[in-house]
Amino acid sequence: MNKKDFPHIHFYDQDFVDIYDRTWAWIADCWTNGGSQTKIGKIKFFYYPEKKKLDFLEQVFSSFFLVYSNRIYSASNGLDALYALQEPDGAIRTAYDIETGQAVMLADNPLGVTLPLLAWAEFNLYHKTANKKRVKEVMPALSKHYKWLEANFKMPNGLFATPLSSTGMDNSPRENARYFIDFNAAIAMNALYLSALGDILNDKDASFLYKRDYFSIKTRINSKMWNADDGFYYDLDENENQVKTKTIGTYWILLAEIPNEERAEKLVAKLKDPHCFGTENPFPSLSADHPAFDRKGQGFRGSVFPWLTFMVIKGLEKYYFYELARDSAIRHLYYILDSMHASDHESNRHHSRPTVWSAYQPMNEGKAIWDEHPDWPLPNHFPSNGLSTITLIIENIVGLYISLPRKTVDWIIPNLEVMGIENLSLKRNMITILSSKSGRGWEIHMESEKLYYFTINVLGKKKKTLPIPSGKCSMLIDKI
Repeated sequence: MNKKDFPHIHFYDQDFVDIYDRTWAWIADCWTNGGSQTKIGKIKFFYYPEKKKLDFLEQVFSSFFLVYSNRIYSASNGLDALYALQEPDGAIRTAYDIETGQAVMLADNPLGVTLPLLAWAEFNLYHKTANKKRVKEVMPALSKHYKWLEANFKMPNGLFATPLSSTGMDNSPRENARYFIDFNAAIAMNALYLSALGDILNDKDASFLYKRDYFSIKTRINSKMWNADDGFYYDLDENENQVKTKTIGTYWILLAEIPNEERAEKLVAKLKDPHCFGTENPFPSLSADHPAFDRKGQGFRGSVFPWLTFMVIKGLEKYYFYELARDSAIRHLYYILDSMHASDHESNRHHSRPTVWSAYQPMNEGKAIWDEHPDWPLPNHFPSNGLSTITLIIENIVGLYISLPRKTVDWIIPNLEVMGIENLSLKRNMITILSSKSGRGWEIHMESEKLYYFTINVLGKKKKTLPIPSGKCSMLIDKI
């Protein structure tokens, strides 16, 4: 096996394989380091070249696909750049100018706060790299950031009040909201994953303290923000009245594991409902039955954003809605491909490459439109598109879930198809898993350099865990 190459995916739709391969080629041009006089001058990190910024959310999300580069690219350098710019009081701002290292602030967000997703990203990195030393090194920065959030945004009622842009959903029609459901869910999620990182380090104090905080905010969200009649969680206004605008931001609460099963099912029903979030291209940023919803997108008034669709799909997994997660990923990817082919014809005239966008229309192929911003959405925005074209393809469409510290690979699929992955590096272990159909039935072929534990889960039909030895082997599905 070639050690110095990206993992290869196999899938019956060659377009998926092509865009996956193309993404790795495209992102070769998206690396930089900060100005020589800055604290990030020596760190080479992934970024979006048109913006010349070190962006908090872009660094979090790109770590979720860079982990699959077989260590050709660093998945953690962008996060390290954020930690390098952390201020003494713990503040890490929404974005920084790459040349100067100075924070870039928005007028409505003077403290530069955004969704606190660092602990989630670090937990994912740990499971893909098994680097416990890193968890120990980043924990102080994560703890200081957590304290900064509490000191500046936590209100006497135990919820967090922030500006709208802290949610990442700039022009979402949520004018009267003071306590945003997505920001508060992200705070809960931050505490949940900080507690899990404490467990990894066997730090019982940290584990207990963050778990206590998690349950405290979870209880408040469940008691104040849930609407039983509507089966939905809403933002609250200044007086803690619910602001009944349904946005896709509510679905952060699935990732934060806040609703019980019954509530989760009501939320998921809205993801399937075409009058809500079940549009052709899943999932619009605003519910389709809202008066401000726009089929063309208009920013966060209906556009489909790959990073938000990724968030919903990862939340669905938490509640075992694997089939809906996979179907949604496939549908979303077809819209990216169709929009790319549409721009392919245009780009052939200009001899440039086909384009993927930072936002898409919910009901038609093509990029979203925002009349006030003619140069929006962002072309070739790989920090968000890589989530769809790499992470969702490996984890949800091919269906492979990997944990290095546990030495496990779970293959979760609704039915058997010709697909798999080849040459995936699990630290110092290269593995290949491919399924094919022969005269003897469905067969899985495997190759590995070390022992690991493989779980095949054909949803509703068969689930089995087997130790996979080093070397080559194959198994007939009917025989296991």
